Amino acid sequence: MEYVYAALLLHKAGQKLTAKAMEATLTAAGVELDKGRVKALLAALKGVDIDEALSSAAAMPVAAAPAAAGGAAPATEKKEEAKEEKEEEKEEEFTAGLGSLFG
Repeated sequence: MEYVYAALLLHKAGQKLTAKAMEATLTAAGVELDKGRVKALLAALKGVDIDEALSSAAAMPVAAAPAAAGGAAPATEKKEEAKEEKEEEKEEEFTAGLGSLFG
């Protein structure tokens, strides 16, 4: 995560994202440097408009955040669906009970 933070810091400061700049930033922050990770991140960010990525990430609703976490989203969705089904069943039982009063 520190590597991403360093890239964001350099971007915000208007600096070019280079291996040398990333390594200097990480070293200054006291991070044990892994040059392979620096190169991998720089390769992944090549051609990416960071400002656009940040603005679209900021516009993402909070409910979508678990989807980014990976496998946690399906379990959460299943729990929510089960909860909604139980609420619907209770509502149906309630309305059926009211129908018997008049009928």
